[in-house]
Amino acid sequence: MLSVLHAVFVAPFVDMATAPTFLAEVLIGGIAAGLMYSLVALGFVLIFKASGVFNFAQGVMVLFAALTLVGLMEKGLHVVVALLATVVVMIALAFGIERVVLRPLVNQAPIILFMATIGLNFFLEGLGEMLWGANVKRLDVGIPDESVKLAGILINKLEMSAAATAAVLVAVLAVFFQRTRIGRALRAVADDHEAALSIGIPLKTIWVVVWAVAGLVAIATGVMWGAKSGVQFSLSLIALKALPVLILGGFTSVPGAIVGGLIIGTGEKLGEVYWGPLVGGAIENWFAYVLALVFLVFRPQGLFGERIIERV
Repeated sequence: MLSVLHAVFVAPFVDMATAPTFLAEVLIGGIAAGLMYSLVALGFVLIFKASGVFNFAQGVMVLFAALTLVGLMEKGLHVVVALLATVVVMIALAFGIERVVLRPLVNQAPIILFMATIGLNFFLEGLGEMLWGANVKRLDVGIPDESVKLAGILINKLEMSAAATAAVLVAVLAVFFQRTRIGRALRAVADDHEAALSIGIPLKTIWVVVWAVAGLVAIATGVMWGAKSGVQFSLSLIALKALPVLILGGFTSVPGAIVGGLIIGTGEKLGEVYWGPLVGGAIENWFAYVLALVFLVFRPQGLFGERIIERV
């Protein structure tokens, strides 16, 4: 019994202390993964803030953006031109979603908007397969997937570039929500559509803006994950990893998405490396969901979410 307790609670921390360089590499990898999780989660936060509904189609938007980019590159377009064209496509998609899906559903119950995003999910998945095919596609953005030593620590160039891009986008979006008039208008729209309309907030414009920004976030996410693991239809499943991030941070909090992503990214890497051998590995596959379950039991609103109190 003592040997088991020592292996679980003592040995991993001894390993961390005796190999600080390796610990630093694990932490850097966890932070990089966490920032990418945060970026995925931010797409959900954007839509939830503007409509008060969970966007089930966010994962497929990431897939659709990546498929469009790599498809245009396969047609012979330069990566920069293809990226600009993909931006135009995602903005046009935002206009189409507002006109066809959202405008007829103003002031409807959140469950109806949620069901609409489920329909949008399957539509975009089918459209992407029809336009670009279902084969796995390689996405080359000019950053080699190789590691270099910096101060004795192995750092992957692609992961660090993706993490840096994610950090910049997360910071820009945080400022956008907290410091701009559009950001404040988004919060007002999420609280009450009718009240927002009554004080002159253009609901149609707000929805177009937020879906366009969510589309740009989807492009960045699709490029990062696509360059790392290839553009394939399983890419849409990364949205599942964003759910624990949202539960930890709160569905309406941009800082919460950042902190939640970092907690999950570093936690699952540390767990897989130091505790994984004791339980047969695969901690990365379930760590985030177990942690989210704990939060749902003890703090369902998340670290930065608002506690909702209803008078009856």
